[in-house]
Amino acid sequence: MLLAIDCGNTNTVFAIWDGEQFLASWRTSTEWQRTADQYFVWLSTLMRLQGIEAQITDMIISSTVPRVVFNLRVLADRYFNTRPLVVGKPDCLLPVDVRVDQGTAVGPDRLVNTVAGHDLYGGDLIMVDFGTATTFDVVDSDGAYIGGVIAPGVNLSLEALHQAAAALPHVDISKPQAVIGTNTVTCMQSGVFWGYVGLVREICARIKAEREREMRVISTGGLAPLFQQSEALFDAFEDDLTIHGLTVIHKFNKDNA
Repeated sequence: MLLAIDCGNTNTVFAIWDGEQFLASWRTSTEWQRTADQYFVWLSTLMRLQGIEAQITDMIISSTVPRVVFNLRVLADRYFNTRPLVVGKPDCLLPVDVRVDQGTAVGPDRLVNTVAGHDLYGGDLIMVDFGTATTFDVVDSDGAYIGGVIAPGVNLSLEALHQAAAALPHVDISKPQAVIGTNTVTCMQSGVFWGYVGLVREICARIKAEREREMRVISTGGLAPLFQQSEALFDAFEDDLTIHGLTVIHKFNKDNA
């Protein structure tokens, strides 16, 4: 069984893959101080509660938080007697090319999303990930990663407004009933919601114009459905895009070992 781990800046997802389907997946907050022992107690308890008796034989990790990787490596070695693949490390092969400026370090999650998008939809894609940052990743016709765009995340923008302006409260993102807000909360929600609708639409339009071709826009991340429900911004939504990409990369490395 494969344990796929997607470690983001805010949350970490653990998923068990049996080669054909995911048996279960769980989400926890990302904390670099969490030890391998704590991970194992948490994970084994959840597996037992769901009646999963899978024997973990392989692990693959994608992490945007480098300090977390050490304890996940210890988890793999101490409790599963395996050496994990870590996306971005030299021994982890990718089934796609990475065509960016020499010396540029591309976030592992962006590479994994590229692999997943190409596996599911082919080439000429714009992958939009609503995470701590809102990222746009461009996938060439042959599946290669050729660059992208990074913008502040939706929740990060709201939190920055709250922290920088003493009179502005902390609010949750939602679609306002009208563009013109009639109180502070709806004014903030309108600015963020419609601002990001415009940001996504404009950036995707400019990428398509620069590439001079039609491209499909694929979204992922928890807030993507919120923006899709009222505006036709995306051609498809994939909830588990990064985790799917990890299974593809793991299989590619096994096949080419």
